[in-house]
Amino acid sequence: MATFLLSALLGYLLGSVPFGLVLTRLAGLGDIRQIGSGNIGATNVLRTGNKPLALATLLLDSGKGAIAALLALWWAGPEAAVFAAGGAMLGHTFPVWLRFNGGKGVATAIGVLLAVCWPAGLLACLTWLLTAALFRISSLSALVAVALSPLTGWYFGGPLVGGLCLFIAVLVFIRHEANIRRLLKGEEPKIGAGKKKAA
Repeated sequence: MATFLLSALLGYLLGSVPFGLVLTRLAGLGDIRQIGSGNIGATNVLRTGNKPLALATLLLDSGKGAIAALLALWWAGPEAAVFAAGGAMLGHTFPVWLRFNGGKGVATAIGVLLAVCWPAGLLACLTWLLTAALFRISSLSALVAVALSPLTGWYFGGPLVGGLCLFIAVLVFIRHEANIRRLLKGEEPKIGAGKKKAA
């Protein structure tokens, strides 16, 4: 149990690094939390108009989750990797450095799923892309992808991975509360809507 808790702590610390905030400040774009939705993730970084910076945020947010899981896998095995993955998700969505107000967890979720159970991660990516192509709404694509992930995670990785996917889905849905309200009202902005305010 101590190994699992240490793995989760490692994951939390890695996951809590707010790359979107750090990169936008280094680029001289100010505080990303004062732009668009106020979120620190890649979708909001894209609202600055800096596509390379948004891509870097996406890759780093995904990478930190994958690295946390892979380090735990190398150190203590697949069960520890699942705990590290869960910790990374908590770190990104509720980082202690930002008063527990972090990102929405989608990129980090993809990273941890690809590391822990790559078929489930790949299917989540494909689901996001297909939903985005059909509806052009980033939040809807993310919600559909994580909602299906417990099934694919259980099928390809067993009960523990399925449980991780359920945990991820719950976190992502919690962090998308405002988006869900706008989706129900038909007010959620579409991909490419620019810097439109989406608090």
